Amino acid sequence: MRSAELDAYLASIPRGNGFEAFFEEYGVNYRWMALGAVVLGNLVALLAVTMINVAVPAVMGAFGVGQDQAQWLATGNLAASTMAMLVCRWFTDRYGLRNLMLLAMALFFVGSLLGGIATNFEVMIIARIMQGITAGLLAPMAMTMIFQLFPPGKQGLAMGLSALGIILAPALGPTLGGVLVDEFNWRYVFLLGVPVSLIGIPAAISFLPERVEGKARPFDYLGFTLLTVSVTSMLVAITNGQRFGWESNYVTSMTAIAIVFAIWFVYSQSRVTYPLMNISLFRIPQFLTMSIFAFAFSAGLYGSTYLIPLVIQLVQHQTPTQAGLLMMPAGLAMAISFPLIGKLSDSVSHIKLITIGTLGFAWSFWLMGGIDERTSFWTLAIWVLISRVSMSLVNTPTQISALADVPPQQLADASGAFSFMRQVGGAFGVNVMAQVLEYRRTYHSDYLLSTQTWDNSYSVEIIQMLRGLSHRFGVEGNDQWAFAYQGLGGMIQQQALIAAFKDSFMIVAVAFALLLLMVLRISKPNNKTK
Repeated sequence: MRSAELDAYLASIPRGNGFEAFFEEYGVNYRWMALGAVVLGNLVALLAVTMINVAVPAVMGAFGVGQDQAQWLATGNLAASTMAMLVCRWFTDRYGLRNLMLLAMALFFVGSLLGGIATNFEVMIIARIMQGITAGLLAPMAMTMIFQLFPPGKQGLAMGLSALGIILAPALGPTLGGVLVDEFNWRYVFLLGVPVSLIGIPAAISFLPERVEGKARPFDYLGFTLLTVSVTSMLVAITNGQRFGWESNYVTSMTAIAIVFAIWFVYSQSRVTYPLMNISLFRIPQFLTMSIFAFAFSAGLYGSTYLIPLVIQLVQHQTPTQAGLLMMPAGLAMAISFPLIGKLSDSVSHIKLITIGTLGFAWSFWLMGGIDERTSFWTLAIWVLISRVSMSLVNTPTQISALADVPPQQLADASGAFSFMRQVGGAFGVNVMAQVLEYRRTYHSDYLLSTQTWDNSYSVEIIQMLRGLSHRFGVEGNDQWAFAYQGLGGMIQQQALIAAFKDSFMIVAVAFALLLLMVLRISKPNNKTK
């Protein structure tokens, strides 16, 4: 017999979603079991996203690729996650929450195993794409379940728990990834996901319902295909612009395909009953402005997240573990500031929070523009901490401001469209910053090489010093000159790399300062403007 407490609780939440039988078996506490299963899967997927950043230099060495190609480890993951988000709602209606999580965990299992045993870089990218699909499928699940399992007024704690993965992953992921790379090797960053994904499979079977009978919303296959081709083509064009030339036939063709398919996508969305994305939402001025802002902010955020572990290892020659530890204070600061700023956004103007956060982010990267091989660990840690706390100031107010003028019946569509803009911005950010870094490295390398003449007394002094050093190693004759020139070339490439990182960080700083112009266009930020 059901208890009066359970009857009262079931009366306070939506019915007909397949959870009632589980409540009868496990009682009221079942809500935490179900949510915990999804949070576990989400945490695993997000840890995979953050762990790989510290392993990028090791992967580059293992497969002999440059950072302009290695960035696909992050870009492919983010792009796949973005597109998978658009499938989540339809898949849940058609096949149920249990099958959605089983699919996500199966993809994560296979992707982790593939990455761990990969024999070429292309397989690595496929593995990261599979892990990204997992993250995209699971990210919207927690929010959906909170509104189905918890009554109004009791959803705050559940939302805090669902944000556990978002908070813990940036704090723990880089450090855990660094330890795995140093103590074992980079393959264990992937292989760790194999046993962990196996935990999520029985959790899904035990605590999540199958499909509830009812008519599923038709899926917009055409829209999904058009958008996937457009986003992928543009990312490929950006990736290969530096290698083949921005005016090459290949790059211009991929850019043209991206533009044509994007226009076709927008056209198709206004002519289907159940569109993949409600394009009409972008006619709302504030939603459009904040969506563009979120795209640009995420581009800078994810792009900088890709650059920071690289500069620590390639410029300062720190270990992956040290690179991970550098990110931990910032992650812990986010864990503390995230709920506090969420509460603060109820009483402080969103415009003020966004302005302070954007300026703080710009300032942190202006400081990083002064990085070199002598910059101390804690100086870097403080700079990164400033950027992540600033990001916390921007995140919640931006989303609330974006949805402020959206009609209630369109909030679900608006939230999905906003999340898409934010995620695809991250994918483009990693891609663009990787190309900027490579372009500036080539520029500084060419410039420094052009100054290496016999009229340059400093260069002559270095060559003579290196020749003397080579003699100590037993090098004789003309081989001493080869040794000296090779050593000078290595020094030039290292200086070019340092200058390229400086330029990249300064570009991020200037771009975020300019983003404030978008904030000033918001006509009605929120009803608590002060």
